[in-house]
Amino acid sequence: MATDNGSVDGATWPMPKFRFEADFGAGLAGVAFQEVSGMDVDNQVTEYRQSNSPRFSTQKTPGIAKYGNITLKRGIFVNDNTFWNWHQQIKMNTITRRTVVIKLLDENGKVTVQWNLFNAWPTKITSTDLKSDGNEVAIDTIEMAYEQLTTSNG
Repeated sequence: MATDNGSVDGATWPMPKFRFEADFGAGLAGVAFQEVSGMDVDNQVTEYRQSNSPRFSTQKTPGIAKYGNITLKRGIFVNDNTFWNWHQQIKMNTITRRTVVIKLLDENGKVTVQWNLFNAWPTKITSTDLKSDGNEVAIDTIEMAYEQLTTSNG
C-alpha cells in the first residue's frame, strides 16, 4: 500500500550497484573505480561412497573453496603509477599482499554491503587502448588474485 509521500509501506528495494568504493589501505583508500567484477567463490564437490551404504551411488560433500580473480577498472590520472609500482614488486618477489575492501554505498554514502578480499595481489595490469578518433576516458584494468572473500552488512 502506498503512503501519502509516494513510498510503499513496509517495502524493501534492491540496492543500485553504481555507488561503490574500493579501499586498498596504506594510502590507497577511497580509490575511484569505474567497474568491479569477479567477486566469486566456488566450492569443489567431493564425491565418495560410504562402505556400508545400501545405495550404489556416491554422496556429494563440499570440498575446498576456490576464489576467482577480481578485475577493477579505473581512469588513468596524471602522475599516478600506484598500481604499476605495486605490480612491479612481483619481479623482485617482494609483493605486498593487501586486504581489499569493496563497499556498496546507499544514497547517503553509508556502507550497506562490504566485501573483504584477503591477501590480494596484482596478477595483471592492462593499460588503455589509444585511438586518434576516440573520445573516451583512458582506462587501466587491474586483475588481482585473493585467498578469501567474506561479506558483511553496514
